[in-house]
Amino acid sequence: MGYRGAGALGAARLPVPELARATVGVCSLAAAELAAVRAGRAVADLPGPVVDEGAVSTAFTSERHLRVNGRAPVSFAPLSGFWRTADGWLRTHANYPHHRAALERALGAGAGAGAGGLTPERLRAELAARKAVEVQEAVYAAGGLAVSVAQEFGAPQPLVEVRETGGRGRELGVGPLPASGVRVLDLTRVIAGPVATRTLGLLGADVLRIDPPGLPEADDAHADTGFGKRSARLDLAGRADREVFEELLAGADVVVTGYRPGALDRYGLAAGDLVARRPGLVVAQVCAWGWHGPWAGRRGFDSLVQAGYGIAAAEAGPDGAPGVLPAQALDHGTGYLLAAGVLRALADGGGRVLRFSLAGTASWLVREVPRQPSASGRAADAADGPGAYEPGPWLRETASAYGTLRHAAPPLATGPGDWPAGPSRWGTDPARWLPPGGLP
Repeated sequence: MGYRGAGALGAARLPVPELARATVGVCSLAAAELAAVRAGRAVADLPGPVVDEGAVSTAFTSERHLRVNGRAPVSFAPLSGFWRTADGWLRTHANYPHHRAALERALGAGAGAGAGGLTPERLRAELAARKAVEVQEAVYAAGGLAVSVAQEFGAPQPLVEVRETGGRGRELGVGPLPASGVRVLDLTRVIAGPVATRTLGLLGADVLRIDPPGLPEADDAHADTGFGKRSARLDLAGRADREVFEELLAGADVVVTGYRPGALDRYGLAAGDLVARRPGLVVAQVCAWGWHGPWAGRRGFDSLVQAGYGIAAAEAGPDGAPGVLPAQALDHGTGYLLAAGVLRALADGGGRVLRFSLAGTASWLVREVPRQPSASGRAADAADGPGAYEPGPWLRETASAYGTLRHAAPPLATGPGDWPAGPSRWGTDPARWLPPGGLP
């Protein structure tokens, strides 16, 4: 794999540029391999992909570059962030209303009392007198998200777990794009899973995202990751909607899930149940904390895994305050790895269960990703000179149901340079597969 140009992910102690280019590179290679297999060409003769550092940097920070009718989205809510506690630091995540409400419940009525509820000032004062792990457990018990900042790296986790299930998927034949005609049921949210499925959509797959009606996605998040797919709502606890879902599953080649382990089991959507009903299916799963151990069933986001896995402490500043990676690299990197795994499974004929996690990508980052020189020959964390990286060449402007979007271009070295259209509004598309030819 080669790379060229300059990027902007080097401002970290950990090898984030190497992780980013490797994940995009392996996804590019997997796309080229699937295209070759479908065309009857020899995979061994494929040239290695050449990844553009600028495209990768822009894509890995896509949520920062997004503009919706000229407006810059707010990435983190006021109650999301690092807070000093009586014995260390705590990271909270309260971007969604139900997570903010859980945080307020966990801290008691007094902390959120008064007009406007819990404020950053009240939160800071409340946490300063309490221990980080005590608050972490109270917030988790209330259904919220808070993680004590770990001072050491977490236990090693596998980057990917693969299980062959037997059976083969349908023959795909030759297509204009690597994943043309592949049907993907997308049961993911936020960044990692949606990055994977928007990548599969870029490469020609018919991607249909399914969400429950009572758990809306943030508009700005969907405006960023909703490219390359359609979005519908189904209540899997309701008989009529469940019948629709089963019809979709019967026609699917791939199912991608992004909920914590066990969350979908009550609907009969565990990986084993899915492949039993649909032999040859590719099931790709992603979660936050890994698939084994005491935290496997917990909710999580990139920022929380950085805190709980020891990355925030490793990136701390001179004042000792926890730091962050220059991108939500666990989310984006895992997304491209997940897409690569799906593409490779399709090239091998299907019949596979793949498991990824943000913690697995974190473990790989802190233990195995080697620091490499940049394209200029200097250390990868050194700048290539003032103004060397400018995101403009990798930004696009596209009309969408949300208005005019300025967004990051896809970074893959294989496939189209952009999606053909902007995202539809979350949850507004019919829950059905597109007919042959791709027109609704």
